[in-house]
Amino acid sequence: MNAFETMLSASGELAVEFLAHFDRERLLAAGFSPARVRDWRLAHSAYFGATTWTAKQREAVALARSSALTLDQLVLIEKRLRSVADDALRWQLRHRLLAFRGGYEALQRYADEVVPKPPPKKPRAQVRFCAAILGMRTMIVTAPERDITDIEHRLRQDLDPELPEAPQMVAPLFDALRDGDAGIAHAVPRPLLLVPVEEHCRILAGSGDDVVLGLSDGTTMTGAEYLQEHFGDVLEVAAFHPAAGPVNMYHTERFANQKQRDLLRAAQPMCPVPDCRRAADFCEFHHITPWKHGGKTNLDNLAPLCRYHNRTNDDDPGTARRGRIVRRNGRISWRSPFDRDAVNARGPRGAMELLFG
Repeated sequence: MNAFETMLSASGELAVEFLAHFDRERLLAAGFSPARVRDWRLAHSAYFGATTWTAKQREAVALARSSALTLDQLVLIEKRLRSVADDALRWQLRHRLLAFRGGYEALQRYADEVVPKPPPKKPRAQVRFCAAILGMRTMIVTAPERDITDIEHRLRQDLDPELPEAPQMVAPLFDALRDGDAGIAHAVPRPLLLVPVEEHCRILAGSGDDVVLGLSDGTTMTGAEYLQEHFGDVLEVAAFHPAAGPVNMYHTERFANQKQRDLLRAAQPMCPVPDCRRAADFCEFHHITPWKHGGKTNLDNLAPLCRYHNRTNDDDPGTARRGRIVRRNGRISWRSPFDRDAVNARGPRGAMELLFG
């Protein structure tokens, strides 16, 4: 039997044996998709997890072993049964679905017939902002239908019927949002001047005329321009050490908490968890060594994390369930439960990368 025929025969007894020996960590380490591993874990919990319905569980295992259902079909059954709140009904439906014989799509149709559909869930009012793509961002608003209809009515005024409707409604929307003194004001950029510590010392000593400094808005200035035009003015200066990271910030008004936030946002412009889209401006400030374990509110122990990842971070020593934030060589990164460090490649590069590569 070749590998293809072996895969075709991996149903019934073999599928149940796979679930019986399910090991999440080994599967992830072997490179399987986390989404697939979550699906298999769901099926494993149904057939081999803790339950007070042990007799029903044994019957389900026997039915699955004797069936010709594939692992994907067993997962499909468990996904469809998640919406059934009553335990007794869920076991009854599981046994009924396990007795089905047919392909994957036929099982889908059969499950649609026998599994009660959950009542529709009312969407909650909210505003969501998506990540920017090539300079454009998407905002999603869910609100009472009357309010949204009022907005649609306003935006549809004076549309050109010869042109697509949606692009024409953007400008009227922002005209309405920014209308008058009570409208939404334009954000005022406040760039940080990013200065390596050694170069900053050279500039202050008067020998840094040839030093080119970068600002967080993408522009540059020489050390001479910095001293002649901006020193002591409203421009904020952030100093960074190549190994220690952010060192200090010099400003006419020195508020320690705000200073720390500004430096951390410059060093880490996004939540550091890989693929997170939350900008540092909208993050909370996380203690890498938790406050409850003696962690200090110092720059080398702080990191901007979005609300979700701040709460799912593995704070307690010895836990390795969701990963945790670490700082190494002045840079903030996320460490997986398998002790692999990774950075968030989304968004702009932080000050350490801009200054030192």
